[in-house]
Amino acid sequence: MQIQTMRPSQLQKAGIAALVKSLGPAGMARFIQQYDIGTGDYTKDRSNWLNDMSFDEIILGINKMRNADSEGK
Repeated sequence: MQIQTMRPSQLQKAGIAALVKSLGPAGMARFIQQYDIGTGDYTKDRSNWLNDMSFDEIILGINKMRNADSEGK
């Protein structure tokens, strides 16, 4: 199977078939349901969230989250 030469519809059909084979029909449906377009403007929202934060504050926050994750395991 040459993925590079497939039309988009063929690639989609092959992908769905692979998901069904691996996860079963119900698992494939659950997997596909996880992907939607969502709402809002993430780029604008992110800019608002991070607007008042310095680079050092962002890194500190990342490190705190990593430490919390490693302590919880």
